[in-house]
Amino acid sequence: MTLSRKVAIVTGSSRGIGKAIAIALAKEGADIVVAARTETAHKDLPGTIHETASEIQNLGRCCLALKTDVTKEEEVERMVRHTISEFKRVDILVNNAGISARSSVLELSIKRWDLILAVNLRGTFLCTKAVLPYMLDQKRGNIINLSSILGTTLIEGNTAYGCSKAAIERFTLGLAKELEEYNIAVNALCPSYTVTEGTRFVNPQADMSGWQSPWMWGKYAALVAAQDARSLTGGLLTEEQLRKRFESA
Repeated sequence: MTLSRKVAIVTGSSRGIGKAIAIALAKEGADIVVAARTETAHKDLPGTIHETASEIQNLGRCCLALKTDVTKEEEVERMVRHTISEFKRVDILVNNAGISARSSVLELSIKRWDLILAVNLRGTFLCTKAVLPYMLDQKRGNIINLSSILGTTLIEGNTAYGCSKAAIERFTLGLAKELEEYNIAVNALCPSYTVTEGTRFVNPQADMSGWQSPWMWGKYAALVAAQDARSLTGGLLTEEQLRKRFESA
């Protein structure tokens, strides 16, 4: 596997799974655009776009840290234009940016519902739409969307988040079908509970000993990013499916 000379945009990569994916892609030779909102670390929530970029540069890869709100069309388009200006291409898009709110539907505010859908679903759509013209010109590309087991598994207090992830899975399936003839692969990763800075912040007392690692998802994202539409597209990929596909090969 090599991603040498590939250019990857990873949204929500200031921390957590997004950061792990960005670093994993860089280790395989890709140059990275770190796109997220966090430029200054929260006192209880570590991680910024500049810290991730610094770690990638220490690996010997080129990296841009671009402050981007994926819910805003103009910011997404500016991010992609900056990527093309710097690297002349975009080969991989990882739609990782996402938020949640543990709440019953009755108690969830309309504002919070709209924000969850805006970041998780609208952001995925906007980023995808912005990179597609360049991938179509190249006649190749790889889009990886971050879903979750909560897209299909019912867990109390996660209805809004689950709705956004179920929609991302349907978006992945439809887009994969549309783009298959252009050699643009579209897949979704479906993590279970994963240990990240965000989950520790929200659940400081939780026992996370059996949870998944973001670095595992970084490794699998790099493997998926190395595929083309003839070998893997339209996948809704859990840890078990990825392990069977790549570790038994």
